[in-house]
Amino acid sequence: PAMYVCDPFIRDWLLGRDSLDPALAGMAYWRLPPEPLAGWPLDETVNYLHRQIEREDGLPLRLIVTGFPGSGRRSFAAALAGRLQLPLLVLDSGHIAEAEWERVYMRGQRQAFLTGCIPAWSGSRWTQWRWPPLIAPFRIQMALAEIDESVPPMEGIVDFRVELPPLSIEERRRLWRDLVPETAGWRPEALEAMSRRFQVNIGQIAAVADRGGATAEEAAEIVRESSRQRLGKLAQQLPCTFRWDDLIVSDWIRQTLEDFVFEAREREIVWEQPAAQRLFSQGKGLLALFSGPSGTGKTMAAQVIAATLDLDLFRIDLSTVVSKYVGETSKNLERILSRARHMNAVLLFDEADALFGKRTDVKDAHDRYANTDTNYLLQAIESYPGVAILATNKKANIDSGFIRRLRYVLNFPKPDTGQRLLIWRRLIGELAGTAILEGLSDGLISMAGSLDLTGAQIKYAILSALFIARKGGEELGIPHVVRGLERELAKEGRSISRELREKLKY
Repeated sequence: PAMYVCDPFIRDWLLGRDSLDPALAGMAYWRLPPEPLAGWPLDETVNYLHRQIEREDGLPLRLIVTGFPGSGRRSFAAALAGRLQLPLLVLDSGHIAEAEWERVYMRGQRQAFLTGCIPAWSGSRWTQWRWPPLIAPFRIQMALAEIDESVPPMEGIVDFRVELPPLSIEERRRLWRDLVPETAGWRPEALEAMSRRFQVNIGQIAAVADRGGATAEEAAEIVRESSRQRLGKLAQQLPCTFRWDDLIVSDWIRQTLEDFVFEAREREIVWEQPAAQRLFSQGKGLLALFSGPSGTGKTMAAQVIAATLDLDLFRIDLSTVVSKYVGETSKNLERILSRARHMNAVLLFDEADALFGKRTDVKDAHDRYANTDTNYLLQAIESYPGVAILATNKKANIDSGFIRRLRYVLNFPKPDTGQRLLIWRRLIGELAGTAILEGLSDGLISMAGSLDLTGAQIKYAILSALFIARKGGEELGIPHVVRGLERELAKEGRSISRELREKLKY
């Protein structure tokens, strides 16, 4: 028998056949160049690659293409390879065991050298492994990574990072039409609303096409589902069942909230104008600070805003962000913001004073590093391009320079007498019915005028009263409401005055 057997791939190459190495089957495939999107940075990337190729030092290039899942990284890589007139071979590290990494890497480079293709390493696992330094890489590599993934450095290779930009409204409109045939049956205003409201990527639109989103409403729900997994345990999705009528606030606050919603809907159109891009190069996100005592409607206002915009609302869990170690808090916030950057959602940072507190006088190294951390946090949230709401009941603790740079700053005070009465009547009327409400009318007027309560305290006093009445098999009455009130007031060490009890005849 023959002592040596020629490798099948080498044999095919010697015979002039351009084939895929059998050892790469199941983990590698050819990707044809698609029609490029107008917003892709193809020209500048091609020009950079040509300049580097012409350099005398001749170092290999590794182009790191970053974006969120579904952002079109493989499509961009294929379009770029097409511009360079080279085929693209995508190698999926998700199908490679760590023990096989060096062998697969070598065969991928060999495939590139012999067939003149560009290898594009895909999947998240390649970022976790060391690139073999003794295996010569092809002249151009592509590596596809997510926004917040770190890439292991490699000696003797030049890295160039390209982050795919979000799609413009026009690009989204075109992709909806091209990829989802059902849009032909949508109302024109429905397609326009989908194109403007949801900052989707190519993968999300393709997912709608695959799942058959026949109506705009079904398509919107599929898009929301695809975004909900990005934050994982870093945030809690809040239900958004409240309506504008549920929010009892002053006319000025309501008008300002409506302005906020309008700006959230229209801002992309404004930011696409050249003059706006030139004059407002930073701070294109929409940020608001809601301050005021607990229970005054800050979270409810955020829920009403998200519901009106037909977007999900995510409350950031501060336990996953704030760290006692210097520098860790800023890293945690960056991880959240990078994942949420192109999500179709509203972010709510509760207890924002814990994150964006005042900078202190520098007395020692710890103060200096703490201030550096605070500066980074302020810059990170200010440069966030999405919609975010910061809520606090300690506005005085937030850095004043940061507050001045926010687009909206609203203070939610405790409700006045008229607002308290309206809250009492709204909640009891909806929960117990109008007939019972009318029977309690005089007592509610007395309670609204005598007790300084927040909307949340009134709400939970009524909830307790309903259960007390139900336990006794009775119709809701003033005695049940008084007991519910006592339970709420006891939390603050307060009680109902003798005068009010006499008015209520209890």
